[in-house]
Amino acid sequence: MVYWTAEAPDHGDVAEFVPGPGIERLHEPHVDVGLLRSALAQVLQRLDYDHAHGEWGFGVLPVTRRPGTDGRAPVDLSGRFWIRPDESYVEIPREDLVDEDAYTELVPEFAGTYIEDVVDRLRRVVGIGRVRINLKQPFNANSWHRDPEPRLHIPIHTNPGCLFVVNHHCTHLPADGSVYFTDTRGYHTALNGGDTPRVHLVAAITG
Repeated sequence: MVYWTAEAPDHGDVAEFVPGPGIERLHEPHVDVGLLRSALAQVLQRLDYDHAHGEWGFGVLPVTRRPGTDGRAPVDLSGRFWIRPDESYVEIPREDLVDEDAYTELVPEFAGTYIEDVVDRLRRVVGIGRVRINLKQPFNANSWHRDPEPRLHIPIHTNPGCLFVVNHHCTHLPADGSVYFTDTRGYHTALNGGDTPRVHLVAAITG
């Protein structure tokens, strides 16, 4: 106990990105967060939302969709994941599997915006499926679960209380224009312990 309490933990890097197993920062592309925020505000006006942090149903705004759909069905907004929900520790699947390769069409309200440019740049780096903008309100956390595929995250709005956890590694993802690889095939969660909403652009990796 004396050894453990001899020095107080360092808390300077908790507002920084610390890479680890399952969470890495890409060298390219790098985005302009100011333009990304402006584009999101523009899209929300086109969609007739009151403000940039309005209620979006499941906290998800679709950026890409399957042709012939509006991108707002439950399978578009969420999809298959696995969870260990209770004290039995037994893993169970929830929701339907998603054909990520089917999400080839941009939702029209994003056409001509900087977000369309970002999506195009991501597609030049790796195959991607659904692209969504995820909202997490203050003092809120996702379930502890795993997904069928890894994801790319671009923070648009965040605060130091926003953390991402993959298996046993936890870090903050700053909204500094970086694109972050998150191996969400491992058990993971995102939480917002700050006073302001957390908004990320999230793309599923298909290949």
